[in-house]
Amino acid sequence: MDELLGDFLAETAENLQTVDNEIVLFERDPGNRDVLNNIFRLVHTIKGTCGFLNLPRLERLAHAAETVLGKVRDGQAQVTPAVVSETLSAIDGIKVILAALEASGKEPAGDDEDQIARLNAAIAAPEAPKVEMIPETVNAAEPEAGTGRGIQSIRVSVALLEQLMTTVSELVLTRNELLQHLRTLKDDRLAVPLQRLSAQVGELQESVMRTRMQPISNAWSALPRLVRSLSVELGKPIELEMHGGETELDRQLLELIKDPLAHMVRNAADHGIEAAEQRKAAGKDARGRVVLKAAQEGGHIVITLADDGRGIDVARLKAKAVALRLVTEIDAAQLSAQQAQRLVFHPGLSTAEQVTSVSGRGVGMDVVRANIEKIGGAIDIESTAGKGTQFTIRIPLTLAILPALIVASGGQRFAMPQMSVVELVRVGANSEHVIEYVNNAAVMRLRGRLLPLIHLGTLLGIGNGRGGGDYVLIARAGNISFGLIVDNIFDTEEVVVKPVAPILKTLSVYSGNAILGDGVVIMILDANGIAASLGIAGESDVSDTLEAPIREVAQETEAMLLFRAGSPHPKAVPLSLVARLEEFEAAAVEWSEGRPVVQYRDVLVPLLTADGTLTPRPEGRQPALIFDDGTTIVALMVDEVLDIVDTHIDICMTSDHPARIGTAVIAGRATEILDVAYYLSRTGSAAAPAEATGGRRVLIVDDSAFFRNMLKPLLASAGYHAMTAASADEALALRETGECFDLILSDIEMPGLSGVDFARAVRGDERWRETPLVALSSLAGEEHVRQGEAAGFDQYVAKFDRSRLLDAVARQLKGEAA
Repeated sequence: MDELLGDFLAETAENLQTVDNEIVLFERDPGNRDVLNNIFRLVHTIKGTCGFLNLPRLERLAHAAETVLGKVRDGQAQVTPAVVSETLSAIDGIKVILAALEASGKEPAGDDEDQIARLNAAIAAPEAPKVEMIPETVNAAEPEAGTGRGIQSIRVSVALLEQLMTTVSELVLTRNELLQHLRTLKDDRLAVPLQRLSAQVGELQESVMRTRMQPISNAWSALPRLVRSLSVELGKPIELEMHGGETELDRQLLELIKDPLAHMVRNAADHGIEAAEQRKAAGKDARGRVVLKAAQEGGHIVITLADDGRGIDVARLKAKAVALRLVTEIDAAQLSAQQAQRLVFHPGLSTAEQVTSVSGRGVGMDVVRANIEKIGGAIDIESTAGKGTQFTIRIPLTLAILPALIVASGGQRFAMPQMSVVELVRVGANSEHVIEYVNNAAVMRLRGRLLPLIHLGTLLGIGNGRGGGDYVLIARAGNISFGLIVDNIFDTEEVVVKPVAPILKTLSVYSGNAILGDGVVIMILDANGIAASLGIAGESDVSDTLEAPIREVAQETEAMLLFRAGSPHPKAVPLSLVARLEEFEAAAVEWSEGRPVVQYRDVLVPLLTADGTLTPRPEGRQPALIFDDGTTIVALMVDEVLDIVDTHIDICMTSDHPARIGTAVIAGRATEILDVAYYLSRTGSAAAPAEATGGRRVLIVDDSAFFRNMLKPLLASAGYHAMTAASADEALALRETGECFDLILSDIEMPGLSGVDFARAVRGDERWRETPLVALSSLAGEEHVRQGEAAGFDQYVAKFDRSRLLDAVARQLKGEAA
């Protein structure tokens, strides 16, 4: 291929990309003469150059497109979807010919008569009212042709830029090595020259890096055309807004981010944006909006892609995940809304109701996440039902040279990219922060929240578990934070990233390697890979950034009984579920079938332990907590009752142990929350029969797994058969399956469909219309009560008021007024 043809192909490819976007823009604003003239000028340039280079097929197709644009410009044809579609199709045909030219150096055989005929047919429609053109803008200050300063840019091959970048990278390594020697030799004569050299190398590095940087708009330049095609194919009016296109990104990353962005836009258009009729019925604008934003934050780029569509149905997503055996029903019930939304990144899971040519096959979002994490980035999701969905992507500015924090563990040094480092914490006897252990898992309390910890040496197989570790590196993987326990922390250093050796590519905890100034080769850690290998749920730092009203939810409190049993770590149960606190004389403890029992109220009651290590005291008095669900009585032995604390319960870490719901911070300590229902199921003693309730069925609707697990045994103690739902949508799904209940208890403050909206939905359908509804909330003021009653609630009680709650259930089932 000669140089002239190569220049033509490069210039034409740029022009065609501009034409694509300008035509889509012109369709929305057909009166803009500036845009039309620019399109016409670009196509005319392509046609003229084809004649000069003797490319007849390309010239004929470009001439047909130019003819159509000329008639539109002269007002002889109307801008219709058919005209735009056929013009874009002709542009695609030109691209196909150009691709063949680039591959073989000559035009492919064939003709484009069918395409040209469709172009001519598109403009042969009856004449429409003439569109008033906006006068062309003329910049008086613009110099005339030939009077400018000449060409201000040149074309440079990518291979030359890559070679230049490699040379600069080696220069950076040499600089780091010289600086390391300077620190060792402490020769003042070399200090000033090396500082100047370091500054010059830094400027050279920055300049070369800029040659690799391109506006991120180059990565999404094809998206307007894609959205336009999807809008026509799906029959939905969709508008794409793009902000921050001038943000610059490394060319290599730019190419890698194109496909993930295109896939996410297709998802948003297909099963994010609703049909126009559905949007109008929901009080939205008929035209859906997809907003793409980019901005630089420190050493990385943050890209957000948001739509104002239907959002994600968390209950349906959980049901699909259970059906695909990605999670169990119990695990799904424990997932928060945000954790459930992240299930979309699992292979094979799709929220689409049906498979289409656009999406819905369950292949995509897992690949999107994998591709983003391969380049050291992270992706997270936030969705509000009925409001929309937002994806947030964080990627580094470049993959060539990055600032990293050097740490040590097990006698070896490692690099952690600074974009993954949140903060550093000193731990130990002289620090306010200490490492605690819950179920043999290391955790640390940091500003009121529990962070999961892992010893870096243990993770990499070069440590011995709990030994050593004076520092905790708080790292972020997407919007999940966790801590790495390390032995030492050195300095930050700019490292040249080298690819991982093939033998180590299967280790996800490493993203590359680098050479330090002293010549030592170290591995670069991958925060995403570490989090994935550990299965860390962690503490989410994300906040709701969707442009939607945020409903403030009051934090409900619960009276918790704190105690110690079998270990120094505190444990807790809700006070409302403790029937009595008893102390049994050591002599009163008897044994039956190898288990300790006591006589309590004329029945034998088993003495249970919290962790299997506690045995009855041989002398003195044995403290115990009595649990009674109306049919079974058990006694849980404790070492010491510590306190009763009224606090908000936030389960920071869930537990796989059936006797524990999870761990929460209570009174400033990591505290294990025990599951009372588990102990009641441990073959207790039959209690005196409770008042006959006829086995009435009660549905508990609450987004908090903690309160669902607490309320269920409380109701069981009164003889009711309780069933739970994690959201209002999940409860309404039970109605669709034909389930019936004698009474419904519903929380008020829930994400998605609130309790008030749920009550309206219940009263609006004849199937559950007559079912008594009791509202559960800590907001029991007069105004809240009026709102609840207006929505259809029969009574309003606080969920932590045990006696009043049971009284309300009994009264409503008897048909008595509150």
